[in-house]
Amino acid sequence: MSSKSIKIAIVSGASKNDDAVRGIGVHTSQLFEQLRQLSINNYQFSITKSTSQADIVHFTVFRPFFISLPFFKSKNQKLVLTIHDLIPLIYPNHYPAGIRGKIKFLINKFLVWKNIDQIITISETSKKDICRFLQVDPKIVNVIYLAPKEIYKKSKVINNYKLPNKFVLYTGDINYNKNIPNLIKACEIAKIPLVIAGKHAKEIQNMDLKHAELKHLNNIDWSGVIRVGFVPDEILVDLYNLATVYVQPSLYEGFGLPVLDAVACGTPIVVTKTQALVEILGTNLNYVDPNDPKDMARGILNPNKNIKLPREYSWQKTAEETLEVYVKA
Repeated sequence: MSSKSIKIAIVSGASKNDDAVRGIGVHTSQLFEQLRQLSINNYQFSITKSTSQADIVHFTVFRPFFISLPFFKSKNQKLVLTIHDLIPLIYPNHYPAGIRGKIKFLINKFLVWKNIDQIITISETSKKDICRFLQVDPKIVNVIYLAPKEIYKKSKVINNYKLPNKFVLYTGDINYNKNIPNLIKACEIAKIPLVIAGKHAKEIQNMDLKHAELKHLNNIDWSGVIRVGFVPDEILVDLYNLATVYVQPSLYEGFGLPVLDAVACGTPIVVTKTQALVEILGTNLNYVDPNDPKDMARGILNPNKNIKLPREYSWQKTAEETLEVYVKA
C-alpha cells in the first residue's frame, strides 16, 4: 500500500437535529470513535462538511425526499453512502412525499446511480428495499450490522425514578411503523404500566395530530402511559435493568437497535415478527403479531428470556467491516 495518507471524510447530517440521539446519530458517532481506535496506518478520519480534499467521502444520512448528495464529485474521489432504511417509501400514505418530494426522490435516485460507489446498510431487509426502490446493483450494497454501546449491560439498580415495581419499557420514536397504538392496547390488556422513553412521546400534546405522519396517534388515551421524555444513556441503562420487559412493537424496522440494548442488559423482551427483527435476533424467539394487541399482551406476560443472539454485534466489528468498504470503493 502506498505511504500516501488516505483522507476519509465522514459527513454527518445528524449533529444538529433529533437524529443525533437516534440510530443514525449513534451509528455515526460510534463508528467514528471505533475507526479512530483502530489506529490504521495511512488513514485519516474526520467528521466534517468540507469534502473537497478527501479521497473517500462517507455520507451517513439519506432521506428520500430531501437532497443531501452532491451533484458532482472530485476526480478520483470515491463516495460511500449509508442508507439505514427506506420506510417512507414503504408506507407512502403515512409519509406523503408531495410533488416536490417525488421530484427530489427521482433526483436522489439519479445521484446515487451517478456518484455513489458503495452503499452501506444495516440489514438484509433494508438491502432488499434499497435494491427495489433505488434499482441499484446488489453488489455495491454492503450489510453491516450495528451494536449496543458498551454502557448497556446487566446491573443491579435501585428504583429511584418513582416508577412502578413492574412496567413495560419502550424507547424510541412514535412514527407509524413503531406501532405505538397497539402497544398501548396490549399493555392495557396485560394490566402492566407502559413507560416510554423518547422525546416525541413526551411532547405529543404539542404536535399536530392531523398531520399525515401523526394521524395514527389520534384518539389514543395516554393517561396510563408514563412518558419520561428523552433520557441520556446513563439513565436509560437503568430503565432497561428496572423494566419487567422491553417491547419492540414495530410493524416494520430497518434494524431495531433498542432490542439489542435490552438484550445486553439482560432484560426480557417481546418482539413482533418482522423481517429485520427476526434477522437480528434469530429464529429461536417466540415472536408476536404486530397487528394483534392480544397476542402482544400474551407475549408481555410470557416474554423471551436469556436470549442467545445468532451472531456477535460489536462496534469494533462494524468499524472493521466499514473500513473494508472504504478499501473497495
